[in-house]
Amino acid sequence: MHRITHAVACALVAGAIPAAWAQAWPARPVSLIVPFPAGGTTDVLARALGQELSKSLGQPVIVENRPGAGATLGADHVAKARPDGYTLLMGAVHHTIATSVYRKLGYDLQKDFAPITMVAVVPNVLVVNPQVPARNVQELLAQAKAQPGKLTYGSNGAGTGQHLIGSQFASQGGVDLLHIPYKGSGPLTTDLLGGQVTMSFDTVTPVLPHIKAGKLRPLAVTTARRSVALPDVPTMDEAGLKGFDMGTWFGVLAPVATPKEVLARLGTDMNRIIESPPFRRKMEEIGAEPIGGSPEQMARQIRDDTARFAKLVKEAKVTLE
Repeated sequence: MHRITHAVACALVAGAIPAAWAQAWPARPVSLIVPFPAGGTTDVLARALGQELSKSLGQPVIVENRPGAGATLGADHVAKARPDGYTLLMGAVHHTIATSVYRKLGYDLQKDFAPITMVAVVPNVLVVNPQVPARNVQELLAQAKAQPGKLTYGSNGAGTGQHLIGSQFASQGGVDLLHIPYKGSGPLTTDLLGGQVTMSFDTVTPVLPHIKAGKLRPLAVTTARRSVALPDVPTMDEAGLKGFDMGTWFGVLAPVATPKEVLARLGTDMNRIIESPPFRRKMEEIGAEPIGGSPEQMARQIRDDTARFAKLVKEAKVTLE
């Protein structure tokens, strides 16, 4: 009898530990890992969210850039981090693509992470250097057909959303483009402005200031709807590539065994921030559309996109070691 009582007591104490520990969280700074260099959309969103999250948690949220391998190095770091709520990932649609693109990944996106919430969706936009004569999508396709394999498009890494959008554009437009992968939007935009690459299919955020300054020319957005930030720019569908609809979403994930109480607190705080008017205004300024939502909604998005991109990756014959 004594032994049974003791076992029950031990079980109760063990069950109480995570709850008590979670109440003490966060007792130190929280790291939000961005798997791209500074300056890109993922980085901008992470810093905007992190700034507000620091206030609600009462601890600094430190944005840490860990770029490389099409956003998978940063993801791998978080997957292997201690599941204590102090290491989070600013994930993106790129991670659902990497699942099909890379032959070997050190993590499983659907098994090794706990989704917290979607943050925002950002349309991608086809931009060209002003030296390019094309004023619209059809003129650019005509130029590409006249010079097979000569026109280049940059992306923020092999196997990322931008890479696949470019591949889809070339396939649907019936043209041969040369893909140039970069480690992120920052270095890509520098080369695009300098004329080293012809075009990119970047998210609106990093290129918007250059579009407004007349240093880059937008030809079309890649989503089904026009961008709030670029209302005069047609969609790919409107420009003649029927049914073209590919945008980039961003959301926060944690290592899978992170205490449920910590995940719940993060989800509540993040959704409150995302729904607040100041954050929404900040998102609109950078061309992002805030989303928010539950872990279940994010998990469903990840499942759906993983299946959708597996098909596109197969058609585009994109594989990386």
